Order: sequence, then C-alpha cells, then structure tokens
Amino acid sequence: MRWENLTVDPAGDPARDAALFGADRVTTRTFDTPEFRGITFHEIHARSIVNRVPGASRMPFEWTVNPYRGCTHACVYCFARKTHSYLDLDTGLGFDSQIVVKVNAPELLRRRLASQRWHGEHIAMGTNVDCYQRAEGRYRLMPGIIAALRDRANPFSILTKGTLILRDLELLRQAAEVTEVGISVSVGFVDAELWRTVEPGTPAPERRLDVVRALTDHGIGCGVLMAPVIPFLGDHPAQLRATVRAIAASGATSVTPLVLHLRPGAREWFMAWLGQHHPRLVPRYERLYAEGAYAPKWYQRRITRQVHELAEEYGIGPTRAGLPRRITAPSPEPTGSAAPGPTQLTLL
Repeated sequence: MRWENLTVDPAGDPARDAALFGADRVTTRTFDTPEFRGITFHEIHARSIVNRVPGASRMPFEWTVNPYRGCTHACVYCFARKTHSYLDLDTGLGFDSQIVVKVNAPELLRRRLASQRWHGEHIAMGTNVDCYQRAEGRYRLMPGIIAALRDRANPFSILTKGTLILRDLELLRQAAEVTEVGISVSVGFVDAELWRTVEPGTPAPERRLDVVRALTDHGIGCGVLMAPVIPFLGDHPAQLRATVRAIAASGATSVTPLVLHLRPGAREWFMAWLGQHHPRLVPRYERLYAEGAYAPKWYQRRITRQVHELAEEYGIGPTRAGLPRRITAPSPEPTGSAAPGPTQLTLL
C-alpha cells in the first residue's frame, strides 16, 4: 500500500509538509461482527480535512469534508472508485472493503473553522463517499463534525444514502437554527431487483425515503437526488413514475435527476458488472458513452424533462429554505389503461 507519499511528520518537517498522514500513524483493524466481516479499516490521522474542489469540477460548491475513503455501500457505479488508486488500493472489491478512516476529522475541522483564514464558506459532505456508511456506526465522526459546524454557524450540506443520519437528528436541528443546512438523500430508483444488484450495501430505497419523511416531520427540509438514473435498466417511463411518486409521498422538498456517469475507475468496474449481469446491454452502453464519462446531452435532457413533468404532476416544487412540505398520497393509477411503452433511443 502506497502510504509513503501521504505521510505527516509530527515534528513538522517542511520537506514533508505536503503529505497527508504518516505510515507509522496508520492502525489497521478488522472486526469480527456480521456487519463488518470481510472489511478492513485503516485508521489514520489526517493532516487536513477541508478540501477545495478543483476548479474544473461541475460541482456547485467549493469546499468538502470527507471523513472516509472507500465505501461499504459497494455501489457498482460509484465515481469515487478512482480515488482508491491514489493509495495503491484496488478500485473494485478493495474500494468496497478497504476503508480509510480519518479518526481526527472532528478536531481538524474545529481547528480549520477557527482559523482567521476561514471565512465561513459552505461545506459539502457526502460528495465523494457516504459519510453515513456502515463505518460511521462504529467511528461516530459525524456528530463531532456537525457540532463543530453548528458551533461556528457554518453553512453545510449532506448527501447520503444512509439511514444512520437520523441518529444525528437533534444535532442537525440545532445547526439548522443557526445556519443554512441542506440535506439530500440519494434515491435513483425504487426497483428492488435493481437495488440489490447495483447498491448491495445500501439501505433499501424505501428506508431512505423514510429518512426523508422523518427529517421533514422534524422541520428539516430534505430534497432527493434521483441518482443515478441508469440507462436501459432504470429509465423506463413506468420506473421513473414509480420513483417520483414514492419521492413525493415521502414529503421531499425537491427532486433532482442525475443520469449515470462513468468516470475512469468506475467505468471499468461497472462495465465488468454489466457484462456479467446484462451482457446484451454492453454494446448499447459502449455507444451511449462513446464520447466520455457522461451520457449525451439529448439523453440527459430527456430524462430531466420526464422527471420534472412527473414532479409537477405529483406536487414537488420549489419551497422556502428549511420549510418542510407535506405531500398527500397520490391518487391510484387509472385502471384499464395500457402501461407506457419502452423508450426507444433512436441514436442507438
């Protein structure tokens, strides 16, 4: 494992100042419990925890906090897989089972927020790997992180697939009283079979929507990132309708669709999975993603239009920040009408 260029010198040697942590300060652990069987944790003392987003990024925020590397959610499409290669860790099974834990994350964040050079910019969390993955149940880094942000009234947002966020509900409520807090839950589809194969380590979509419901019931507005919409597997009109309908019933403040993107590292792992489970789709994916990591604009626009139309139909729209919405149960689908036909991608 390549820790050598990621070290921190306790004596503050300027020659090693660019490093992230020290090889002699890495503790490797395994836990013989069912939820952690087969998973290795590398506990490190990081040098920094607040990271600037590269200028070329498409992300609408500038600063992030990521207390973990690797993720036991094991989503086959996860774009963050490539980051494991920086440590000479495998981007496939290794990404799912070799978890780097920045055990000093809360202390580092408090120090950074107290610095005169910090000006209270928005901090996004859960943008690389999920900060509420299973490891958080043991390491409990997020309560300290949220408390640090609350105490400095520093605005922040969290994106998660994890139900564990409800453990920190009171802290989130306290933070929302003094600063802007944005919570989004990721639910790309409600198809149970698709969930079991592409997101095997995550809570079921229904349980994630329960999180949305619980947050809104406690006065914390929560949006849903409908991501990823997976071409040919999760983009049928009936699937999109079922997902938006379930999101609306949860009381979500908004729904934002995002089509699957396949960056290097994730692309190879996803395509290997696709070849094993859906070999007939491999040529279609090769054509759809022939130009790079993102699906063509025409496809992205079509999905966005369909989701926005469904959102309007089910009553999901803009709301004032922090104001929870209650959405009444949708009317039953009309009986006797033909189900929508499959979408034909004419370019393919």
